[in-house]
Order: sequence, then structure tokens, then C-alpha cells
Amino acid sequence: MTIESDPSYPAHWEADVVLRDGGTARIRPITTEDAGRLVSFYEQVSDESKYYRFFAPYPRLSDRDVHRFTHHDHVDRVGLAATIGGEFIATVRFDRIGPDGRPASAPADEAEVAFLVQDAHQGRGVASALLEHIGAVARERGIHRFAAEVLPANGKMIKVFTDAGYQQKRSFEDGAVRLTLDLEPTAESLAVQRAREQRAEARSVQRLLAPGSVAVIGVSRSGGGVGAAALRNLRDTGFHGHLYAVNEAASADLLDGVRAYRTVADIGGPVDLAVVAVPAHRVPDAVRACGEHGVQGLVVLSAGYGESGPAGLQRQRELVRQVRSYGMRLIGPNAFGVINTAPDVELNASLAPTPASARGRIGLFTQSGAIGIALLSGLLRRGEGLSSFVSAGNRADVSGNDILQYWYDDESTDVALMYLETLGNPRKFTRLARRTAAVKPVVVARGGRHTPAGHVVPGTRLPESTVSELLRQAGVIRVDTVTELVDVGLLLAGQPLPAGPRVAILGNSESLGVLTYDACLTRGLRPLPPLDLTTAATPEDFRTALADALASPDCDAVVVTAIPWVGENAPADDLAGALRDAVARHPGKPVAVVHVELGALAEALSTAAGTVAPRPPTTPPAPGPTTPTAAVPTTPAVPGPTTPTAGVPTTPAAPGRPTPTAGAPAAPAASASAPRPADTASATDPTARPSTAGEGRIPAYPAAERAVRAVAEVVRYAQWRRSLADAGQVPEYEDIDEAGAAAQLTALLAGAADSAITLDEADARALLARYGIRVLPTLPAPDADAAVRAARTLGYPVALKTTAPHLRHRADLGGVRLGLTTEAELRRAYHELTEALGKPAELLPVVQAMVPRGVDTVVRCVIDPAAGAVLSFGLAGVPSELLGDTAHRLVPATDRDAAALIRSIRAAPLLFGWRGSDPVDTPALEELLLRLSRLVHDHPEVIGVSLEPVVVATEGLSVLSATVRVARPPARTDLGPRTLPSY
Repeated sequence: MTIESDPSYPAHWEADVVLRDGGTARIRPITTEDAGRLVSFYEQVSDESKYYRFFAPYPRLSDRDVHRFTHHDHVDRVGLAATIGGEFIATVRFDRIGPDGRPASAPADEAEVAFLVQDAHQGRGVASALLEHIGAVARERGIHRFAAEVLPANGKMIKVFTDAGYQQKRSFEDGAVRLTLDLEPTAESLAVQRAREQRAEARSVQRLLAPGSVAVIGVSRSGGGVGAAALRNLRDTGFHGHLYAVNEAASADLLDGVRAYRTVADIGGPVDLAVVAVPAHRVPDAVRACGEHGVQGLVVLSAGYGESGPAGLQRQRELVRQVRSYGMRLIGPNAFGVINTAPDVELNASLAPTPASARGRIGLFTQSGAIGIALLSGLLRRGEGLSSFVSAGNRADVSGNDILQYWYDDESTDVALMYLETLGNPRKFTRLARRTAAVKPVVVARGGRHTPAGHVVPGTRLPESTVSELLRQAGVIRVDTVTELVDVGLLLAGQPLPAGPRVAILGNSESLGVLTYDACLTRGLRPLPPLDLTTAATPEDFRTALADALASPDCDAVVVTAIPWVGENAPADDLAGALRDAVARHPGKPVAVVHVELGALAEALSTAAGTVAPRPPTTPPAPGPTTPTAAVPTTPAVPGPTTPTAGVPTTPAAPGRPTPTAGAPAAPAASASAPRPADTASATDPTARPSTAGEGRIPAYPAAERAVRAVAEVVRYAQWRRSLADAGQVPEYEDIDEAGAAAQLTALLAGAADSAITLDEADARALLARYGIRVLPTLPAPDADAAVRAARTLGYPVALKTTAPHLRHRADLGGVRLGLTTEAELRRAYHELTEALGKPAELLPVVQAMVPRGVDTVVRCVIDPAAGAVLSFGLAGVPSELLGDTAHRLVPATDRDAAALIRSIRAAPLLFGWRGSDPVDTPALEELLLRLSRLVHDHPEVIGVSLEPVVVATEGLSVLSATVRVARPPARTDLGPRTLPSY
């Protein structure tokens, strides 16, 4: 069914979802064309399930039943189906009812709901996903409550309702349990939804990274090509599961020492993961064969998709649809592969040979194979290994968001490094990153400001600097280059977090110490005077000096500088041992080493003193994406206090499915069984980190600036972690008229088209007033006499200003005259204005009362299509317009966010008494920011508000002008039901 064949068909209700076990299903409206599918589905449902659905034996559907269950008006009667491979696996429907329980139409706001899930798919979370989607549909159609009758013995269905998190009532009538659910989302229902989303998406990635069996499709008989390379890496790394080679022309039992088959169907046992390395035109056949064999996931190395142009992009869309139709997930296409170094898996399904020493505690996600190679080699060269690696290529399905969900629960990952070309869904990314960063660091480098070929994701209108600032507020460590990504990752993987910004500097070169001191000041750190040990310093001198610095209560981190000795050289191993010994005696503070022409020292320091140790189960894990493009310089923003995502206890993914083949190793079980809070374990004491594989390794840097940059980023991250202990709150204001604002917006948009509209001055002032934001009125002045009458109404002194779009807020062009105290002054100003700038009809002059002098500021809130609602603040005029001195926070803003927002611009001293001026009323400014944040958060119809200028005086403030844009809200948002991105 399509919109063309049925204009009433709600195509936006279609969605792909990840189920509890990591598989996928498609949810869509049931149409008249589904009669055969419905009958086939019902025949596969057990008699018991049918009895639970109809409260009586009901062996088959009558023609009347089939007609009723496939004919819907999509308003009062709605049916949705979950499908895999085009066939139904579950259905849900609602019928609107009136107070008497009989069928009704709007404005009746209650509906009866009923589910039926095929027995083979029960326990996969299908009903829970359907409830989320049918609930969103009901709210869209004006239904606020669901009523359901369930037999007491049907405990699974009762649990679906009771676990959803909605407010509900339960009663027992006529032998059945009657449940009434209030469909208004609550904090609990949102937490439940996101916890399920996290478990499902993490499990879907876990199935890809810890398979019990792998087939490589497209292995050449000559041993050359991409498929053969992937097969060799899988074999040589010692993959613990079953490994198969697939080549349609295979004539021998073995290819490169691995059992070979002509097709996936010929493989006797199950295949959990397929690595596809055939030309693009043959990939659909390979996908079909994998889907029919029950393969759980694909890594498609093949190129020729979105990166190759429009035709390739269309081929990519079709690939995603085909893969998801079989309930599989996809890494790629144009992927470089995946690596999992867990000792019970040892999977290297990539094109990068990985040495046995590659095991570590860093998770790495990239999109670009070239950048992936650079990062892998950079980490290995400096002695650090990986827990897992995903290079997703065109990222058509599995994205950095999915990997974040997996790393959050992965006890093998302590640090997440991500190289991103695009954020995909930035709103979801910042939400996931904030939650993950509360328990482990997330370091991100972005390689491009625009969507590259092959990536079909929503673009953002926000400047790159704004996106970077929003990421920092979410706790993300934002770096500019691949080199910085490795530098920061090494420090995080091997050293504890610092308790503050005080840095001790010691070494055998006074000049290098001074350079390090200057670099610390540039990065906002508080360096202590450098300690010069002189060029004659021995390893023992370094040991003593470092031990003293680490034991001192006056520093939080130490940077050691070292240059080659003159004359007889001390062995690098001796110096490395001395430094490691001092760190071991006084743990708890991070140490970085700056070396000049001492490569042997860096190599010696990269050797860990210990072995890989699993993280204790007291703290949870983290995320990452990639591509080689010019690094984007950003202006660092002072991180604001950020409220972590509502404490959603998460439980790890369910164990992998057992392999039926006798003796075949099962997919490794997911980590830990106990749920862990997302934002408490280590947020209050970020310096108390458990030991990791990297401990014992002291990161070494060839330049002072690189070491200090890494230390500064880690200091900032530790500060953000500490701030989580007091993240602030969104205040309640008793004078806010939320219902009145909703009614006004409904009336304003009733006759509007789908495009956005700008409210006139009266409507804008009225809407803002409902949230306690008073805009100073203006009176039109089409001629001098009207200006005089307006001034008499408002009272002198007054301001005369133009409101023509090309002159708005342009006092520098002479379009504003202030402090007019008499009629004569007003008439003279009016004459000068019209003589210099044009006729009154062109200038649209207005008269406004004067307000107390203060600092002119600009407050804005806009809805970005990808990032969501963003609150912005800056000083009016040159600071914000020319210098870009504007700060941003995500909505809803807390009281701590508002306080940090006005203090984070470079021109903030002007608000706090710069050069002896009187400080302005910043509490009033913070309240204005919070009220505007509430307005935009409460009403998604408000897509843009600009208050300019806002004059902040020593007491109070005045909003002189306001522009408000509104539009119909989107049908689905990030607060809606779980869904995979559509392509």
C-alpha cells in the first residue's frame, strides 16, 4: 500500500525497530492488501494464544473477521503489524470508544486495544515495541487512554501493559483484568522506553561483534582480493567460533585452509555473521541467501554504494530495506570491518591484520577505513590496544549511536574513541553520549562539516562551533584531529582523572619546562613553577622529583619533560622504570611525559607493567564514528553543568543464541547480569577509576603542546563529571499559563498551511506574556503627528526607530533615535530620519518608551532539524554578529545551565562590572532564559524565538523586540517510539 494508491495511508507510521534479542522487525499499518498475510499469521498462532486473544476457542478467522481486521480508517480504527521477511509476526489494533464502551468518533478520547503475537516470536519484546508505536498513533489521533481486557492467566500480556511506565488503573470485572492506561508520556514511561532501546541496540551490536560462526562470502580461489584478506585475518587471529568460506565456484573442500561452500545454504549449521565481499550487483543475492539461512547480521565490505553517486545511493537504500526485511542488521556498505579482542571471541573480520598484542581497553569507531588504519596503527605503535573496533563505511544502518549503546554496557571498554564525519541523529547522539560520558570518557573528532556522499542523514543548520559546544555540554571530549584523538585516548586509558587544574612540571630542560608552562596557561590550566632538574639529572633524580610532586597536595597532574643526556647516556629503560616506580608508589594523579628525541623512552613507557584486567562491575561503559577530511577547528566552550539522562537502570544484553551444531561454541554471553545506574557510579568521584589494561603505561608525547592539550581536555572532562553531582533543575513558575499558550497556538495554526509562519507583534507579545516574558509595546508612527500622539500615550522620553527588515537592529545606520524628551525633539528626529533613510512607508517607524540604560543582549531559541531545541545568548551587535561570541545550551535548560550560559561568552565581564561599571541584573537574565526554554520545550509548535535587544539594567531587564515563528509540530520526535533511521 502506498500514498499514491490510498491518500489516507499514514506512511509516517512505518518504522524499523530493534527487538529485545537484537533482531529487527518492521512495523507498518495493516491494509486491505494484507488479508492473505493475516490468515497465514493466524494459522501459525497456538490455540492457547488465540484463546487469550478472544477469550474463547477461535481456531480460524471468518471472512468477516479478515475484512474487519484489514479495513481501517486510520483515525478511529487503526491496526499495525510487525513483519519480518514481509510476513506478520504480531498485530495490534485499537478501536475508539465512547463513555458507554461502544464504537465512537472524535472527540471521544479512549480506545480499546488488543495484541496478538506469534508464539515463535513471544519473548522478543515485539508487543512492547508495538505498544509504543500504537500509543504514539493514538496520541496523534487525539486518543488519551487505552482500555484493555486480559485474562488473568495471560501474565505475559499483563506484564507488557504494567511494565510500560504509563499511569494506569486496574480492576477485575467478569473474570477478566481490565486495564486503563493514560497515554500521556511520563518520566517513567520515557525511562522504560530508553532502557529497552539501549538493551535492544546493544544486543544487536553484540550479535555482530561476538558471533558463534562467521561466513565470508566472496573468497577468491586465488587467495587475492578483499574477501580472501578478511578470511585470512579471521583465521590468523584465532577466531573461536566456526569459520566458513563461500565461493559459488568453489571446487575444493577447503579455501585457504578453511572449509568452503558454494552457497550459504550449503552450510550445515547456523551462521551468525556474514562478511560480504562480492561486487555490488551481486550483494542482493548474497543478502537473500543470508536472510533465508537465518544469518543475524552482515558486514558488507563491497563498495559502489552511496559514495559513488545517486545510483549508488539508491542501491544503498534498497540494501538497507532488504537487510532489515530479514530482521538482520548491517555494518557498511563500503565498510572496513570489525574487530573484537575479547579472549573468548578474538574476531578480526576486517581488512587490517592485528597483532596478538592488540588487546586493550579502548573502543574505536570510524566510518573511514583509511582513518581507521591510521588510528589502529597510532594506538598500537604507542603501546595501547583495543577492546573492539568498528569501521562502518557508509553507516547505512549500524551507526555510532548503536556502538555507544553497546559500549555503555561493555565491561571490556573503558574509553571510547570516535571519528565522525556526521552525527546522524545529533539529538540522540548527545543524549547517549551524556549518559555514557557519566561513567566513561567519550572522545570525538569530527572530520567534516557537511554531509559527505553516501550518508543520508538530516543536516544541521547550526555552525560547527555550536555543534562542538553542545557536544561538550554532553560530556564529550571534542578534539580536532586524529592525532589529538590518540593523544587524549592514551592519557585516559592509562591514567586516572585529575581532581583539578593544577599542574606540576619537572624535567631536565629549563626551556622545555617554560614551553610547557606557557602551554598550560594557554589551555586554561594552573601550572606550578617548573622544577628544573638540570641536564645532569639521573633517573633517580626524576624518580624522587616525580614522587614528591605526586605526593604534594598542591598539584592535580604532573607533566615530566625529558631531553637526551649530554655525554654518557642513561638507558631509556632506567628512566622509564624510575618514572613508573614513582607513579606506582603514589597513584591517583595523571602523569604525562614530554620527550625530545628520546624515542626509546616513549617505547619503554608504552610497555605496561601489568596485564589486561577486567573492569570491576561497579562502573559501566561507552561509544564512537569516522572519515578522512580536513579537521574542523572549533572554539572551545566552557562546559556547562549538564543533567544526565534520567537515571535509567540498564541491564546487559541477553546471551547469544546457542549454536545447534554439536560442540560448536556458543556466542559469548553479554556482560554482567546486574543492572547498573547510568549516572551515579562514578560521577561523584571521577578520580576513583578502577584499574585498566593501560595502567602502568605512562603516555609520552613528542611536543609539550600535545601533552598539555591532552591534560587540559581530561581536566575539563573530570570537571564535567564532578558537576553531575549537582546538575541543577528546571524551575517551575506558578504564573506560566501552559494551557492558554497551547490553546493560542492551536488557534493560530488552525488555518495555517504546513509551512512556518511568523506571528504578528500582538500575537507574539501575547504568547510570550503567557510565560511571564513581557515585551515592551511599540506604537506605529506613519507620520510625525502619529509619532507625537504615540509619545503622549507612552510618556516621554521615547525612542523613535525604524522596523523595516533592512534596517532592523541597525542603529549604526541611523535608524534609531533615543532619549527624545519633547515634541520638538521628536518631530526633528522624525524629519531627519525620513530625509536620510527614505519615506515612512519604507521605514515603518515606531515609537517606544525609553527604558533604563544597561547592556544590550540577544536571547534566541531555535529548533534545529537535527540537534533539537537550542537556547542561545550573546551581547547585541558586534560581539555576537561579527565576532560570533554566542553561547548555547540544549533545551530544557536547568538553572545551572542558565547561569553558565551567560558566563561562558567572552564578553561576559561587561555584565559583571567591567572597569568599574555597575553589574547588571544577571538573576533576571537567567530567569528570562529559563522561561523561554520552558516555552519552547513545552510547545514543539514554537520553532524559533528571537528577543533582540534585551536591555539588562542594574535592576530588571526590558525586552524591546520579539520575533516568534511557529509551525505544526512533527509527527514523531526523539521522545516518540523507538525506531531505526529510515532511508
